Amino acid sequence: MRRVSAPTAAKILSVAIVLSMGASGQAGAQAQPATVIHAGALLDKPGQAPRGASTLIVRGGKIEAVRDGFVEPEAGAKVVDLRDQFVLPGLIDSHVHIFSDDDKVKGRMEAPNRDLEDDMVIGIDNARRTLEAGFTTIRDVGSDIRSVTALRDGINNGLLTGPTILAAGRPIAVTGGHGDGSNNLNRDLTEAAHREGDNVCNGAEDCRRAVRAQISQGADVIKFTATGGVLSNVAGGLGAQMFDDEMKAIVDTAHMFGRKVAAHAHGTDGVVGALNAGVDSIEHGTFGNAQTDALFKKTGAYFVPTMLAPKTALDQARAGARSKASLEKAEIAAKAAMDNHRRAIANGVKIAFGTDTGVSAHGDNGKEFALMVSVGMTPTEAIKAATVNAADLLGRSSSIGTLEAGKDADIIAVAKSPLSDVTQLEHPTFVMHRGAVAKIGGQRAPFPPN
Repeated sequence: MRRVSAPTAAKILSVAIVLSMGASGQAGAQAQPATVIHAGALLDKPGQAPRGASTLIVRGGKIEAVRDGFVEPEAGAKVVDLRDQFVLPGLIDSHVHIFSDDDKVKGRMEAPNRDLEDDMVIGIDNARRTLEAGFTTIRDVGSDIRSVTALRDGINNGLLTGPTILAAGRPIAVTGGHGDGSNNLNRDLTEAAHREGDNVCNGAEDCRRAVRAQISQGADVIKFTATGGVLSNVAGGLGAQMFDDEMKAIVDTAHMFGRKVAAHAHGTDGVVGALNAGVDSIEHGTFGNAQTDALFKKTGAYFVPTMLAPKTALDQARAGARSKASLEKAEIAAKAAMDNHRRAIANGVKIAFGTDTGVSAHGDNGKEFALMVSVGMTPTEAIKAATVNAADLLGRSSSIGTLEAGKDADIIAVAKSPLSDVTQLEHPTFVMHRGAVAKIGGQRAPFPPN
């Protein structure tokens, strides 16, 4: 009998255990009951032609198979009848602030009395409404890092209902810039904001530290504010507020840690600087031109236009819900934004869907589609921007963005084809997130799901 050395035996035993676990895992997956979805029409791969009558088989939170026609369900399977509906992948919003209160006046009045726990309650409700609006994945690009990661993890662990969240934490900002929480506060509140301000940096080395601080607390992605912002309470304009070496330090540090980088940028100088620094996406991009369009295409970065935000911010500022400094900037941004977006789209800049929800109301994310179509995108292109393109931007194409075997069962339905009427996406009738039904028949499903 041939003897086997102890190290070799250990290796064999390890392989056997792994194979055994894999086999039992597969058996366990097969043992789970299936959910069978019968779809009247199916846009399984946005950008391509939709399929007719189709069947999606979902098991263990994943899509197991996509088949033509209405397949007879296996014994014990749950059947979801969407034979009179148009089915497509769950939508992705690349620019959300999940803890922002819809009522801006009330939020400002109550802010001194609120704790993080109060904001968490608001965030939990916003997350559920966002999911019910058909958005099964969001990228949160500006929240308290510990709050947003707690919400993210609670959803991932099935304790809360909401979309998958990729979290940026606090945006990296310079002192006095957009994202500095101490702007125009009184002395005592400024001191408190500075204690929280590990996102504020000055100089390249300090900006490296700020990026590492967000990553150390769980950030999935890094956002920085290359320019001034409409809603920051400081009269600093909308031009560049960071030096090139600061932006480069932020991008290089984030990429070193495997994080993608989003740059808030309105002014042309800030857009150019951020693109040259190597960002993965530009948010807003209000004052682009032919030069920035060419630079987008050269670098391969995505443009996230957030078309809902400028008009919403202007309406709020005119109604007194924003400061005087914000009103002046909102007037400028709203006037320029749509023409800029129209030109960028016509010039073939890659677009990923994003709304800046939190400026606009949570649950209204789908209103962005009509605006995208109004400036030259076809409904097909707009839907692709909110699925295939956004998944690529987020680095999640292997799990979301299309409906294919092995991907997450993030599935929505609308009453009629959004390829003919894109506003259908404002009112999904059915929402499934990772195999759990969140909305059916246009109504909220119970949680935990049955």
